[in-house]
Amino acid sequence: MGLVLADDLLGRGLQRIQGEIDQAFDAILQVSEDGRQRLLMAMRHAAIGGGKRVRPLLLVTTAEMYGAARPAAVRAACAIEAIHVYSLVHDDLPCMDDDAMRHGRPTVHKAFDEATAVLAGDALHALAFELLTDPATSSDPFVRSELVRCLAIASGAGGMAGGQMMDIAAEGADFDVRAVTRLQQLKTGALLGAAVEMGAILARVPEEGRAHLRAYARDIGLAFQIADDLLDHEGNEAKAGKALRKDADKGKATFVSLMGPEKAREQARALSEQAIGHLQGHGREADLLRALARFVVEREN
Repeated sequence: MGLVLADDLLGRGLQRIQGEIDQAFDAILQVSEDGRQRLLMAMRHAAIGGGKRVRPLLLVTTAEMYGAARPAAVRAACAIEAIHVYSLVHDDLPCMDDDAMRHGRPTVHKAFDEATAVLAGDALHALAFELLTDPATSSDPFVRSELVRCLAIASGAGGMAGGQMMDIAAEGADFDVRAVTRLQQLKTGALLGAAVEMGAILARVPEEGRAHLRAYARDIGLAFQIADDLLDHEGNEAKAGKALRKDADKGKATFVSLMGPEKAREQARALSEQAIGHLQGHGREADLLRALARFVVEREN
């Protein structure tokens, strides 16, 4: 597939999923007229109108590749995005990364207050599992159970939250490339991997048929994080929509600090191509996943 066609395919794919996720959250997060109003407004601020929606695109594309219905896949995609969004709300808090901007807008604790931000994150976390246990996502209770288990593992101490704790411990620590790789496989890679896995689960792909998808997700997860480190090192804050150069200020070990920017960039590209190689058994139905693997190392935000 040519580069221009791939870019066009990805652009249309991202635009479509962004609209679908925003519409779904708009319908789900109806603002009440009682004392919960501020909480729901904060949840909407966090969940609607921001972010690339890479995880939802991975999930929906994988699910459709194996014949699952798109509306059900979008519901599952909202669940994984709710977990991702909650993690950003909490990461931005003063006790964590203390960020004032996210996606070019004030972070939730700046737009509202810290207590509301904590509760908004908590409620988004709960919403994810409410969506996955709803028969509207899947009529099969075994599928729903497996979806919940997959997302719970990817979100907890053995996944995203554990990686975030390792990231905090990395400040000023003597981490090598192996340690940073393990950190990022949990912090960033676990949810990206879950997105692909959940798409396959929704489509009832047996576990033994998912090995190549896991390998694809593993490689784009690391490529994604190396690209993030490069953006933090040399990116444009206006395009990124958030503060940059924070890792170096905190003395945090990253792929860029350990490998240098050029070797890190080469590694990200190699991982992207390796990820694409895992899809060799698929035809054009996997073109969007291939385009996404290239996008994660070329993005500017």
